[in-house]
Amino acid sequence: MSSTDQAQLQNPLQPQTPSFAMLRTLGGIAMLAGFLVVMVFQWTKPIIEENKRIAIEKAIFKVVPGAASRKNFVLSAAGLFPAETPDAQGETIYAAYDANGELQGVALEAAATGYQDVIRILYGYSPACQCVTGIKVLKMAETPGLGYKIAFDPAFLENFVALDGKLNNDKSGLENNIVAVKHGNKSQPWQVDSISGATISSKAIARMINDSGQRMFPLIAKHLSEMQGGRE
Repeated sequence: MSSTDQAQLQNPLQPQTPSFAMLRTLGGIAMLAGFLVVMVFQWTKPIIEENKRIAIEKAIFKVVPGAASRKNFVLSAAGLFPAETPDAQGETIYAAYDANGELQGVALEAAATGYQDVIRILYGYSPACQCVTGIKVLKMAETPGLGYKIAFDPAFLENFVALDGKLNNDKSGLENNIVAVKHGNKSQPWQVDSISGATISSKAIARMINDSGQRMFPLIAKHLSEMQGGRE
């Protein structure tokens, strides 16, 4: 056996990785996966949007007592616009009317970080009593058990049947901050009686309504006559 053969036996050639072919295969798989993700998103998007619309519509009639119909608006410091107005900037609000077409209240969305994740709600506001008239939790990921009580506990939800949201004298904000207090310590109509053991979630609900109210209630008061005349 020659010295060359002996060297090949002692140091066999390592098989070379077909890097280009491997990268091409991986690239193809990645492109296919991305395409499928886009296709699934495009397919499910209208379904998700429709489910969201139905959930919000049901919630509107729950948080605004006496509501039978509603009209969507976009509201901001720039003004009040029908929701279908092109390029309208602001927050979407839902003006709710009774069977006779009289404005019963306004439903608004609000969100804040809870114990584990963002909690999102729809709540009703009555310009007549300047008070919150109800809430409906749309999204949450709180701890099953105590944290979930913010959505279902009757005593907690009673906080929002007529929660004080009066404006100050110059109508620039709330007369009193809406705040959560320790369970059993509620003494004012603008306070939220927390759920014992779920204080963080309770505070998140109070905070989001306060932040939203400070910003939106003055705008609602400013454009109230337009909403009263904008019934369908």
